[in-house]
Amino acid sequence: MRSTRPLPPLLSLRAFEAAARHLSFSRAAQELFVTQSAVSHQIQKLEADLGIALFERQTRAIELTDKGRAYYAKVHAAFELLRLGTSEIRAFSTERKALSVGLLSSFASRWLASRLHTFPLAHPDIELQLQPDIALANVPGGEVDVAIRYGRGGWPGVASQKLMSERLSPVCAPSLIAGKKRPRKPQDLLRFPMLISYSTHSFEWEAWSRHAGLDLGEAQRVQLHDYNIVVEAALAGQGIAMGRHRLIAQQLAQGSLVQALPGAALDDPRIGWWLVTRKGKLDGAASAFRSWIMQTAQQDPLV
Repeated sequence: MRSTRPLPPLLSLRAFEAAARHLSFSRAAQELFVTQSAVSHQIQKLEADLGIALFERQTRAIELTDKGRAYYAKVHAAFELLRLGTSEIRAFSTERKALSVGLLSSFASRWLASRLHTFPLAHPDIELQLQPDIALANVPGGEVDVAIRYGRGGWPGVASQKLMSERLSPVCAPSLIAGKKRPRKPQDLLRFPMLISYSTHSFEWEAWSRHAGLDLGEAQRVQLHDYNIVVEAALAGQGIAMGRHRLIAQQLAQGSLVQALPGAALDDPRIGWWLVTRKGKLDGAASAFRSWIMQTAQQDPLV
């Protein structure tokens, strides 16, 4: 007899399937364009709904429990059927144009994802394919059709158009600087670990320190793979991050992150987010995306 009890939420099942397939919450988060904490939260909801533990949490790894392994086999098979059916249906849609977009996963999950639903409504004939990577995608070589890059512009061999400026300031969890530990001047920041994300051309802390008159020679640097990890580490009280206000607006508004030195933000009009395309005339899909992303960016003023 078929059960009438409702299925668990699809978001929780997707998070579980991706985390079980990768055996990693962080890699699942990158695949789904969400934060690691969001994946963990969805899996905790699923475990509560099912009344069983699906994973064994270890210090630096996760493993499926026996029941989790059995459940994954069925959930994975169901998602594979969905993927196969979706691919077959899409194969009939020969008029849809695929457009690949290279970008940072932090920008995809923390800014673009919440706004992306308006693009297919305006352009149902274009299928966006987001390709997150910390390396610069080769736009002229055709690795992606367009890219969204962070920096100061001036990349060789491509056309770049600024989408929006970025505001930078050191941020951290309130508990890190509570009471007598609160920094009073830029030099006080050197008492805390400096959280830095990997970048081909790192410039954020250097640009801000020049603005603030701070010598970083004795700074304790903690190099992390991705800006999403930097934010999670800052939220956990592990150190001070260079806050990109566009990406952490929600955390600043909620107070889970605060400016370590209020009033010390850097607003450099050269620093921001850029749309990068091939030189010359764009095709219809790339031109449509450029118009949409430019308009969307203009609707997000810095406050």
